[in-house]
Amino acid sequence: MFRSAVIKLTAFYVLIVMVISVCFSVVLYQLSDNELSRGLTRQGQLFQQFNMPNDDQSPFGYLEQIRINQLTESTSRLRLNLLYFNLMILLISAGLSYWLARRTLQPIEEMIEAQNRFTADASHELRTPITAMKTEVEVGLRDEKLDLENAKDLLGSNLEEIGKLEALAGSLLKLARYDGKNKLELGEVSVREVIMEAFKKIEPQAKRKNIDFDFDLSEATIKADRSRLKELIVILLDNAVKYSPSGTKVVIGAKKTDHHAEITVIDQGMGMKQTDLPHIFDRFYRADQSRSKDKTDGYGLGLSIAKQIAESHHGKIAVESVVGHSTTFTVTLPI
Repeated sequence: MFRSAVIKLTAFYVLIVMVISVCFSVVLYQLSDNELSRGLTRQGQLFQQFNMPNDDQSPFGYLEQIRINQLTESTSRLRLNLLYFNLMILLISAGLSYWLARRTLQPIEEMIEAQNRFTADASHELRTPITAMKTEVEVGLRDEKLDLENAKDLLGSNLEEIGKLEALAGSLLKLARYDGKNKLELGEVSVREVIMEAFKKIEPQAKRKNIDFDFDLSEATIKADRSRLKELIVILLDNAVKYSPSGTKVVIGAKKTDHHAEITVIDQGMGMKQTDLPHIFDRFYRADQSRSKDKTDGYGLGLSIAKQIAESHHGKIAVESVVGHSTTFTVTLPI
């Protein structure tokens, strides 16, 4: 489909170029032909101004024939040169038009591929908990010895799967909201305060894994949407805790440069492979499970949301990782 669209767009570009080229060629031919005719006519008039005997008029007839032949030859060469010129324009415009058509349609192709991949991934992630619930219910219904205690266990398991569905639906709604470029509620925000608010949300989870936090926070005030900035930092801290072994440390830093505020989150986890780094902000992408010894929940949407939030503030988010050592996320936001 994409190739067909490229060819059609290429043909459209070539048609436009050739119509313009042919029109210019016709105008140029007419102007040049008129100018040649005018010049040779002036020559004939100059010859006729010479006073010669009547019996000597034959040379002028001969010269007039030469003049007409020269005009015919010049116009023929002009037509031929214009034909070659248009053929050259056709070949060059075809190549350039194909290249331009591919460049023009490439973002659309990537968007369609991303949309199809997103739809397939979302369908898969939604189907997994639904299938689990359906299977458990079917098994329970076939069990003639199902008692109240087992029924409660079954309902509890189903509630757990429903919770996963709710989390996935919430993440998808957030992505859709940020993709829609919804207006930010901007205000003066203290980076230090937002980081501490985000930390309080993650602190119970960190305590359960016996993970300590070190803070190196300089005061910086930026124009931002407080709730979204807090959500971004929560995502990064949640990831740091999730992928850090028990008893390790997470370092949170914030500093102000001339034109930016920089937030860093450094964990002491297993790190990520270099091949994973270009993809970790893609939706539903999760790095190699070797990054964590423990099974981790999630759908691979958190970092996609974090990236959307950073970019909506005209900032950026970057990652550096060393396998077996640490991972560093850096968020840079304009002041």
